[in-house]
Amino acid sequence: MRHSLAVFLLLTLTACNMFSPLPTEESSDATKHMSAEQLYRLAKSELDDGDYTGAIKTNETLQSRFPYGQYAQQSMLEMAYAYYRNGEPDSATSTADRFIKQFPNHPHIDYAYYVKGLATFNGETTFLNTLSGQDTAERDPQSIKDSFNAFKDLITRFPNSPYTSDARVRMEYLTNELARHELHIADFYLRIGAYIAAVNRAQGILTDYPNSPSTRAALGIMIKAYDAMGLTTLRDDTQRVLAANNSSVPDSNAGKPAKYWWQFW
Repeated sequence: MRHSLAVFLLLTLTACNMFSPLPTEESSDATKHMSAEQLYRLAKSELDDGDYTGAIKTNETLQSRFPYGQYAQQSMLEMAYAYYRNGEPDSATSTADRFIKQFPNHPHIDYAYYVKGLATFNGETTFLNTLSGQDTAERDPQSIKDSFNAFKDLITRFPNSPYTSDARVRMEYLTNELARHELHIADFYLRIGAYIAAVNRAQGILTDYPNSPSTRAALGIMIKAYDAMGLTTLRDDTQRVLAANNSSVPDSNAGKPAKYWWQFW
């Protein structure tokens, strides 16, 4: 009898557990009863602590529960930055673009343009690739162009923004990277014997990126191409230009733009 009673109680408890409602994600969420301000402060704390995944999730929660108001707007900016720091450039860019479209008169819209530029800026990637032996000049330059255009929009629309100074420095770096990409193509044409194409590409560097350190190497490619085609006059003229300016233009002048030293040629 006692054994039967024990079995009955066990079956009863098991049945209760089977039919008890499972805890939902919302009911177990510690942020369920938080206000917009509390959610914003939590997301900001997570962002400051480097918990970018947590900051993204909290900001998404804030915007879904409180889609209007100052906290939702600021949250979108914070989320764009969190995406950038979390290595999600596409999400960072789309979030920044959405903010720009929805809040064109926001007092901090310049930050949206800045984050958009950062998201596609490959400075850190370039450094790592340099360590690994990969030359960034060999890669598709589209992300560099996108970043440059975002920073250009920033300094054009908001010349007095606190982010403008940094944007200008990054734009100069990006310009030099674009010039290096063109130089890589010109050198490739030279190596395969496409001398006219090599000259045209090198001349494009002189025209489009006159302050870049790549201008000297571009002149060197032109000299070799002219020599290979037997155009001795053009070769010698280019050689004189390079020699005359050899001491006036350093190999690496990032941050110190040279004058358009080749234009007297």
